[in-house]
Amino acid sequence: MNRNKVKFYYALYESREPIMNQYGKPSGQHKVIYGNPIEEYANISAAKGETQTRQFGENESYDKVIVMDLGTLSIDEYSILWVDTEPQLNEDGSLAVNDKGEVITPHDYVVKKVAKSLNNVSIAISKVTVSG
Repeated sequence: MNRNKVKFYYALYESREPIMNQYGKPSGQHKVIYGNPIEEYANISAAKGETQTRQFGENESYDKVIVMDLGTLSIDEYSILWVDTEPQLNEDGSLAVNDKGEVITPHDYVVKKVAKSLNNVSIAISKVTVSG
């Protein structure tokens, strides 16, 4: 039902790039690159429940479930989301950063599992805390 849909944002994984040390050499660590946040509306559960637990498997830990029509978007297990917060964006749609280059409003959820059925898709998500 459309009246139960709430706004959230998601960003898709694009690539990863090596982090360089002070000498310009690869440090062995990588930075994950995501696309610009995309606004979307969907039914998002208040908290996890027993019926969703069986849907994703008994051992999968998650906090909420997003339910949408099948084929409406391409969220996968590598996507990040803004559910309880709204990202601050620049005019070009990219995430706004502070003077230190840190994202002002980092994502607050990650995708744990995607379960597709005949007519819809359920996405299990977990709350995360991201620091600069």
